Amino acid sequence: MKSPRKSTVRSSRRDFIKTGGVLAAGSSFLISGTKASGNIIGANDRVRMAVAGLNGRGGAHIGGWNGQKNVEVVSLIDPDQNVLGKKLEKQKGAKGYADVRVALEDKNLDGISIATPNHWHSLMTIWAAQAGKHVYVEKPMSHDIAEGRIVVEAQKKYNVVIQHGTQRRSSAGIAGLHEALESGDLPRLKIAYGYCCKPRGGIGIKQATSAPQNLNWDLWKGPAAIDEYHQNYVHYNWHWFWKTGNGDLNNQGTHQLDVARWAIDSDQSHPVRVMAIGGRFQWKDQGETPNTMFGIAEYPNGQYVLFNVRNVNYKGYKHQVFNEYYLEDGSVITGENKYKIRRPGKKAEDLVVKPGKVTPGGNWGSFIAAVRAADPNMANGNALDAHYGCVMGHLINNSYRLGKQVPFNEKAVSFGDNKDAAEHFLKLHEIMQGGVGIPKDKAEYTVGPWLTFDSKTERHIGDHAKEANALLKDQNRPGFEVPDLKSI
Repeated sequence: MKSPRKSTVRSSRRDFIKTGGVLAAGSSFLISGTKASGNIIGANDRVRMAVAGLNGRGGAHIGGWNGQKNVEVVSLIDPDQNVLGKKLEKQKGAKGYADVRVALEDKNLDGISIATPNHWHSLMTIWAAQAGKHVYVEKPMSHDIAEGRIVVEAQKKYNVVIQHGTQRRSSAGIAGLHEALESGDLPRLKIAYGYCCKPRGGIGIKQATSAPQNLNWDLWKGPAAIDEYHQNYVHYNWHWFWKTGNGDLNNQGTHQLDVARWAIDSDQSHPVRVMAIGGRFQWKDQGETPNTMFGIAEYPNGQYVLFNVRNVNYKGYKHQVFNEYYLEDGSVITGENKYKIRRPGKKAEDLVVKPGKVTPGGNWGSFIAAVRAADPNMANGNALDAHYGCVMGHLINNSYRLGKQVPFNEKAVSFGDNKDAAEHFLKLHEIMQGGVGIPKDKAEYTVGPWLTFDSKTERHIGDHAKEANALLKDQNRPGFEVPDLKSI
């Protein structure tokens, strides 16, 4: 099947390794394209997909596309020759590439799914859109706030389908609950609460060394402004460094953040105020992101998102990876797809809601349906929704990154007259002190400032604006720059 979209690919100074079609380290590459034609792919036509990033989640992408009718995985992309080779052995007939830019030159390629480290997500998505390819991109869609907006505008310009890897967006049950909350069938939502509480461990300290010969370190780094290689980057612990990851808040937590923001009234975009408190307790490793965090985001209409990250394991650890809904009448809704509601003064009872509107087929099938229809609006978790959810996480993280150390105790932070925030922070604090065993005043919280955000300009205003605005956009390495709005 030929791609319905036209694109022009230019590259300056190309050097290829004959055996692998690999762009040599240091080469520069520019893609420019025309707005997509919007041609409809027939329901029986083959959709040809590439998968970028093959370790871990990338295997699920390959299996997901292989499980769809008349969909073919024709290209596999990874800078690690060993990982790439193993996947190619199983995916017969696919071509292998170290560099995504080379794979995107295939005029017959219809789409790409991206399961790389976070710092690559937006740039690959933008390049693919410019080349006229549809994109399924893992969460979080962006590594920083500014590049997420560029993805949104690239989607508009090139009219490709972009779907975020937040599978819950394909749930009619979750969609139905959110529709009921906004319609007035249920009391109005006051707080959307998300938990990302799953045990993890420390990563130790790895010394700088030379990258292994099987890894193209230049292509792995891509846009991330890092120099020295150490083994904690490859292949998973990059999550816990700011230049490559976003911590668990915008890792696993992206799913629950997205559901929480989805529940907020649909006329809301970004929060107007955020703050965070947390720390990286006990592990004493080289990781940078917090393993414990309480975040709060306030929306213009008075609704809140509260979020809890808790990774430190201990005896009696309670796994919590889900969402709760606190309503203005005092009711609390829990569950996912099947719900229970606890009304004031009553026992919890089943809550039945009508299925909501989603494109059927699950996360993989809905994407393929949107591609065949050339209809970006069919994506379950489109670029704009992805941007809104990711930005909330970035803002909370940025408050933490600007934080100051204070003694570890229940008085570490004041939430003013917000009794709900104070109550939920104290629950987290009691777990860390009584469960994890962190002694009072013998450790430190990092307390971030309240940051005020202008949703129209997507910039900070007020106190701490200068420092916070410096975190809106990551520095990029030469040759891997995320384009600005004028040059997409």
